Amino acid sequence: MKLGILGLGEGRSTISASMNSSKIDLIQICDINEDLCKQRAKEFDFPNYTTRYEDMLSNPEIDAIGIYTPDKFHALHIKMAMEHGKHVVCTKPLLDDLKNAVELLELQRVNGTKLFVGQSSRFFEPMKRQRLDFEKGLIGELITMEAYYHADHRWFLSKPWSLESSFKWLYGGLSHPVDFVRWYLPRIEEVMGYGMLSPNGLKGGLKNDDTMHFIFKSEDGKIARVSGAYTGPVQPALRDSEMSCILRGTEGCSQGDYMELRYAITDNEGEEQVLTWEHKSKYYFRFEGKSHHAGEYNNYLEHFADSIQNDFTAYPDLREGIGTIALLKTMEKSLESGKPEKVADVLEEYGLSEFINFETQKN
Repeated sequence: MKLGILGLGEGRSTISASMNSSKIDLIQICDINEDLCKQRAKEFDFPNYTTRYEDMLSNPEIDAIGIYTPDKFHALHIKMAMEHGKHVVCTKPLLDDLKNAVELLELQRVNGTKLFVGQSSRFFEPMKRQRLDFEKGLIGELITMEAYYHADHRWFLSKPWSLESSFKWLYGGLSHPVDFVRWYLPRIEEVMGYGMLSPNGLKGGLKNDDTMHFIFKSEDGKIARVSGAYTGPVQPALRDSEMSCILRGTEGCSQGDYMELRYAITDNEGEEQVLTWEHKSKYYFRFEGKSHHAGEYNNYLEHFADSIQNDFTAYPDLREGIGTIALLKTMEKSLESGKPEKVADVLEEYGLSEFINFETQKN
């Protein structure tokens, strides 16, 4: 896959992933900030940068664009890439609104380009193993699940765009645990939630809720729980994980802990097992601390490259990604109304009922 990367903040991980993969050929990188371009060029010894997105779009060597710009620009940048016949991998959240969703679906139908949502959490070692064990039937039929993302992201407030009214942790943070729900319970019918802007978030200049808890109900009556809190201290790793996915089945239970590269399962034979992948820590976390996790970018970019070469659909694709945004939009409506809201109403409001059917997808 011959790749161009737009947005070199989060795109830093994508550069590393591209340059450490035999399946990806990095052609060009781009950011409106030339100082950042120069910084990445020096860091990775990769001099081919531009400050003009149009340069990458018109480059015949590039067949796919990786989009890692602020959320509010995703729809425009996806559209421009598709109009130039480029495949797209776009970081989560795919969109920050649904007003452009039908246009993107129609554009893809006409030109046949592939779009893959960089929902990186699915490609982390504990979550990959959890999914494999689930599909093997090791916990039986799923009864209920819970997923959360609780992190002290006060450092994130140093990004000027994080303090704009357009930035919402609902989309930027909760899209991770909500994607877990969509993976296992894709047909969510109704949601109910409460949210608040914490004292830390208010002091830091945030405009929207940074603390939220939700209950989901699926069409077959199953329920799930999702929560997020982003501007306060967290427990040590031995007690908790910043992000976890817990599945409770008829015959067993499993839990994937994201940052700790840890997985636990009590299977249908009653056997308890705890696995860790500490030996892969340097593969996943290549830079300072754990603010970037390039290893899972490696995993998902190679999966997308395979899908282009072998012509299969890599999930989450455009439809599934838009379905997740519709669910997030329904959650936002519940925060505003203070009552349960139905996903079908949001799909109808944005003319998406005929496009999004919430079917189960498998990687």
